[in-house]
Amino acid sequence: MTDSRAVDDQRGVRRVVGVVAGLNLAGFAVEAVVALLIGSVALVADSVDFLEDAAVNLLIAVALGWPLARRALAGRAMAVIILVPALAAAWQAVAKAGDPVPPDVTALVLTALGAAAVNGTCALLLVRVRRHGGSIGRAAWLSARNDVGVNLAVVVMAGVTAWTRSGWPDIVLGAGIVLLNATAALEVWRLAGRERLSALGPPAP
Repeated sequence: MTDSRAVDDQRGVRRVVGVVAGLNLAGFAVEAVVALLIGSVALVADSVDFLEDAAVNLLIAVALGWPLARRALAGRAMAVIILVPALAAAWQAVAKAGDPVPPDVTALVLTALGAAAVNGTCALLLVRVRRHGGSIGRAAWLSARNDVGVNLAVVVMAGVTAWTRSGWPDIVLGAGIVLLNATAALEVWRLAGRERLSALGPPAP
């Protein structure tokens, strides 16, 4: 009975992360197009973050039920993947610093609110997943939770952009996304390290 419940539970988690992965892929497609059209550093970073979240959740669907040591290795791979949007934002911020043209405020607000709705839904779905799959489950929930905050920050940044008529608020927020993702990556890396030590067992006397 216990084994049967465990199998059913894993199937349920896989269904959840599959839905979340699909939502993130759709979010990536929409936000990437808007980001390129209006030249927003913050939206570039957030669109790549959608793609990263999709990859994390797809990996959970595959790695769920793996031994602890293999999950720890996958968790460290996820920590590296979380850095991808940070690097994308950093590159875009440097490129735009030479010509800080402000992005379209209306497009920023509408896109950010839509992204917040998607990420909020994903975060609610992933509440149960954060306790499954160790570090990779934690990575998925952390990413969704952090993304909601980023989306709301984009809305605030749009207001500042409208007031200042400058592209610098967008650049500064892009730099903030770099730091946020780097912090999340470090937390997941450390958790994966603890899992690896647990898998190795206590040291020999």
